[in-house]
Amino acid sequence: MASAPNNHRKPSGSCTFSSRPRPMETRSRYKEAPDKHVNIMYDRRIVRGNTYGQLVIPTTAQPDPAEIQRQQEIRRKSIALKRAQEQCRAKTPEALQGRKHIDVQTDLYLEELSNVIVATEIECQTDAFLDRPASPLFIPTKSGEDVATQTEEEELFDFDREVQPVVEVLVGKTIEQSLLEVMEEEELACLKAQQRAFHELRNIHLADVQRLQEKERRHSEEKERRIAQQTEVLRKEKETAEKIAARAYTKQHLADLVPTAFTSLRSKGYFDDPVETDIETHFLPWLMDEVNSNLARRYAVRELLDNIIHDVAQKRLEQFKEPET
Repeated sequence: MASAPNNHRKPSGSCTFSSRPRPMETRSRYKEAPDKHVNIMYDRRIVRGNTYGQLVIPTTAQPDPAEIQRQQEIRRKSIALKRAQEQCRAKTPEALQGRKHIDVQTDLYLEELSNVIVATEIECQTDAFLDRPASPLFIPTKSGEDVATQTEEEELFDFDREVQPVVEVLVGKTIEQSLLEVMEEEELACLKAQQRAFHELRNIHLADVQRLQEKERRHSEEKERRIAQQTEVLRKEKETAEKIAARAYTKQHLADLVPTAFTSLRSKGYFDDPVETDIETHFLPWLMDEVNSNLARRYAVRELLDNIIHDVAQKRLEQFKEPET
């Protein structure tokens, strides 16, 4: 029977694992082949039909609290196991004072680590380039027979006779070009004269138009001024008529207003007699206070007298009741 594994922690903080040795169970390396071959379509372990809809979870389904708690417990145990493994993992001790750790290769074949790329330069020299020689000129093969003839000096070309049409053409073209230039100058002069006359006529028309516009502006200003004057006169006449009517109405209304106002003020007490005002403000309040004080004393005396009479009556009643007892 195998015993449970023992975990021992060394003082340095590293964790070691030890268990008792036990023999391995003898088992075959491969699974045993079945006795007969079975068609996979009839195997019960094969899922048939559409497998997409089997894992669909309805949206209205609520998660199982027990399942959620079980998953959380599994996640918590896995985290605790990872932490325990990290704590039990052997760590490299800290370097001594004045020293530091460096990375060391532990492979069978060491490789030099360097950022400098190894490069080599190789040179080679080629032969000098020779220019291609020039191609020889092509000279066709001579064929036929040579024939010669003799011409005199004036047989082929007579300058005085041959130059005449050329001179005529040059002189004609020159005269024609001169005439064209003269006609062009005359036409330009005529166009300038027409343009000058057109500008003069246009300036005259513009002056007439400006004069008419100025005249129309003065007429319109005069018309607006006359209309404004007439409007002001009508407004003043209307204001005068309204003032006259208001004055007449005011006089007619104020004829009975003053007596009525004085009568109303007198009835409301705004025009009062000083003696009456003095009596109402000083004498009557003092008189009412005195009357109230006298009445209060009288009421107090009456109440005291009633109490005395009541006490005497009670005592007499008690005296009359004592002989009977």
